[in-house]
Amino acid sequence: MNTTIATAAQQAPLQRVLDSWVQASRDKDVERIVSHYAEDIVAYDAIGPLRFQGREAYKAHWQFCMSMCAGPSLFEIHQPTFLLSGELGVVHYLFHCGGSNEQGELQSSWMRVTQCLQKLGGQWLIVHEHFSAPFEMDSGKALFDLKP
Repeated sequence: MNTTIATAAQQAPLQRVLDSWVQASRDKDVERIVSHYAEDIVAYDAIGPLRFQGREAYKAHWQFCMSMCAGPSLFEIHQPTFLLSGELGVVHYLFHCGGSNEQGELQSSWMRVTQCLQKLGGQWLIVHEHFSAPFEMDSGKALFDLKP
């Protein structure tokens, strides 16, 4: 497979998908969030079980996550890199995410994200997603306070 870093014109359709996904996440609109995923999505989130298989399973997880934040949500993509080969695209980036608790305090962290998108039926959909947080090997403690 000949994968190259996508030009601005090539990455534009993928960027539109991500922008829409981010806005749906900020709006806590679970139906709109999951509309960006392929029916057979495989996802590895930093929260929950080791793997989610299928849109319905991932939808239930998103509903749970959205219920955890009483106030506004923070979803920001930083330093995205797009790779493209035909009808398969990969984007990886640093992600600042979190939400406000019942006292209005923002609780957030930086994550690492990789998303694989595939053009299915003329539409770019996320077919694989992986969120992760670095951790300290000695203690096993997640390092949520790291910043780029």
